[in-house]
Amino acid sequence: MSWGTELWDQFDNLEKHTQWGIDVLEKYIKFVKERTEIELSYAKQLRNLSKKYQPKKNSKEEEEYRLCWPKFCLLRQDFSRYTSTRAFLATLNEMNDYAGQHEVISENMTSLITAELTRYVQELKQERKSHFHDGRKAQQHIETCWKQLEASKRRFERDCKEADRAQQYFEKMDADINVTKADVEKARQQAQLRHQMAEDSKAEYSSTLQKFNSEQHEHYYTHIPNIFQKIQEMEERRIVRIGESMKTFAEVDRQVIPIIGKCLDEITKAAESVDHKNDSQMVIEAFKSGFEPPGDVDFEDFTQPMKRTVSESSLSNSRGDGKSEPKFSSKSKGKLWPFIKKNKLSLKLGAGPEDFSNLPPEQRRKKLQQKVDELNRDIQKEMDSRDALTKMKDVYIKNPQMGDAASVDHRLAELGQNIEKLRLEVQKFEGWLAEVEGRLPARTEQPRRQSGVYEAQNPSGVNSCAQDRESPDGSYTEEQSQETEMKVPATDFDDEFDDEEPLPTIGTCKALYTFEGQNEGTISVAEGEMLYVIEEDKGDGWTRIRRNEDEEGYVPTSYVEVYLDKNAKDS
Repeated sequence: MSWGTELWDQFDNLEKHTQWGIDVLEKYIKFVKERTEIELSYAKQLRNLSKKYQPKKNSKEEEEYRLCWPKFCLLRQDFSRYTSTRAFLATLNEMNDYAGQHEVISENMTSLITAELTRYVQELKQERKSHFHDGRKAQQHIETCWKQLEASKRRFERDCKEADRAQQYFEKMDADINVTKADVEKARQQAQLRHQMAEDSKAEYSSTLQKFNSEQHEHYYTHIPNIFQKIQEMEERRIVRIGESMKTFAEVDRQVIPIIGKCLDEITKAAESVDHKNDSQMVIEAFKSGFEPPGDVDFEDFTQPMKRTVSESSLSNSRGDGKSEPKFSSKSKGKLWPFIKKNKLSLKLGAGPEDFSNLPPEQRRKKLQQKVDELNRDIQKEMDSRDALTKMKDVYIKNPQMGDAASVDHRLAELGQNIEKLRLEVQKFEGWLAEVEGRLPARTEQPRRQSGVYEAQNPSGVNSCAQDRESPDGSYTEEQSQETEMKVPATDFDDEFDDEEPLPTIGTCKALYTFEGQNEGTISVAEGEMLYVIEEDKGDGWTRIRRNEDEEGYVPTSYVEVYLDKNAKDS
């Protein structure tokens, strides 16, 4: 079927139809464009969602294992610890890749559909304009031919009427006997002239008619069919093009389906890797203290003379009564839960105490050292800033035109305050660090480094430190007369040696239970194993032991029975 033969008289309707087709194509382009915008927005939202729930990378937060409620701020260490959170992290990563595929959809639709069709629409409009311009030109030509035919026809008709009137006038003059011969001859000549003009008009009309019929046939059977055929082909190409674009629209989606499916498969795989037994065991390993629940509280008979009860978890009571081999059993009835106050504080704040006293001694020392180093770096930064401002102020003083020297005074004062605050913090953490390293009797003493040489000190100094030490159940130990050994201040000469003398053995102990020392600074022991004690419990629930010259570490005090050497204790 051809538009040229079937729709030869529908030029205006075809013009409207082809314009409607272009409008449809432009509407489809707009639809695809909005789809790409939706894909980009969706991808952006997915990426933001994945980023929002990613574990935090702040190094200060990673120093401690904790949850920051109520903001749901999980640390990276949390994710690496449990299978469920590792699966969650894998899901977040896969969602990020999932978002990337939607960005691919947007990019491909923009390049393969939107850009291509936009360029094609411009070409289509130009082609359509050219075809309908040719159609209008052909219509104008046939209309001109028709007007010429009508003019020739009217002229022929007028000349015929004039010839007929001239003939009638001649016949009338010829029949009138009163008319002169000259008038008759003039009328005859006039009639002949009109007849000749009519014949000429007839010939011209006949010629014009033949020409018009030829032009009309050419117009309706050649020119218009050719033009309409081109318009039909143009419209069919538009239809094919929009169909191909719709197919591309589906193919762009289909191309990323395998990758999206792979992302979903990885999420499923991560979900299947969740091991509830493993996570439960990890909770035990992360939080177990090794201490048994508190025993029954003994009845206190107030009818008898009052006698202050000393905590069984402290070694001071054994020194106070002068027994040579005090035993520490985890089955003591009056013993309260170790670290009970610290645990309450941790539960309230969602984190460990500031001095890291919830950690084993070796880990605590490491954390405190890291904190001191961090504060010293902050102090150095502030001092560098202060030096730079001081130099700037000197320049302003020497060259007032460059700036006002008084303008930096406020900042200099602020930096000085910051440095002073940081130094106080450093002193505080160095005090705790010195206490952990065993170089100070108590944290209330002036923080200073001490060597490992033992020397007797003034008992009055010991009394002050004993008053600041709490036993795990919250009571104060009485160590004024027993603990008389302290460490003397270290010299610069001591720091030149890396190899220190091993701590002397102060007793032995027997492992009551098996302890898996997985944390840094701890040591594993087997039930019934005999070991050497090199450092007694300082009230934090840990005892330092040694197996041989190369193996030593901390174990929970409640896991062992300690037998102190009387000679070592009294020396």
